[in-house]
Amino acid sequence: MKVGRTFAFFSEKMFEDRRDAGKKLAQALKKYKEKDVIVLAIPKGGVEVGYQVAKYLQADFSLIVTRKLPFPDNPESGFGALAEDGSTFIYEQFAFFYPEQTVRKIIDEQKREIKRRIDVLRKGHSLPVIKGKTVILIDDGIAMGSTMRASIKLCQNRGAKKIVVASPVAGREVAGEIGRMVDEVVILEKPVFFRAVAQVYRNWYDVSDQEVMEILEKWEKERRA
Repeated sequence: MKVGRTFAFFSEKMFEDRRDAGKKLAQALKKYKEKDVIVLAIPKGGVEVGYQVAKYLQADFSLIVTRKLPFPDNPESGFGALAEDGSTFIYEQFAFFYPEQTVRKIIDEQKREIKRRIDVLRKGHSLPVIKGKTVILIDDGIAMGSTMRASIKLCQNRGAKKIVVASPVAGREVAGEIGRMVDEVVILEKPVFFRAVAQVYRNWYDVSDQEVMEILEKWEKERRA
């Protein structure tokens, strides 16, 4: 497992924005340049990062649509995640706090949002074939790691030859847990006091559907050129 340095100050910003983070992450993945790999970004925050990585590596690029399963009383956090093929990761100790009917309702809501994102962001296209390929899973940061774990399960179910998880930032414990699930983990920064992905970005904001679509359109134009 490849990991970045640690730092102690909560307020320290390591990246200007997702574009800067993506370029730096791409350099850490340079051994995959011009290899037969596919970069899959988790929308929406991971798309700019994934685009920069795929562009540098000259790799195939697409979105893997995975959604956090949010707590009813705290939607910023969650008890698991659901991938577009139905692959699910759940922290059972948290899910047991809620009635089965409540959990099922949350899952159904996220299934609808996954379908919407596939239709809007990926224009209804299927996930590219990943069987027998090296897949690099990208997000703009890994906090609890539920969406990344569900994404890993999807890639395993689809027969990926090698799974690499890459992100600008993650907590040390979560990075270690994910590292035991995949072939390689590349994390640039592992803050000692890690509270939120936003803490390492100077320019942090919620990414819109429009921005994701613009990035993908730019990617398509560059690929045709």
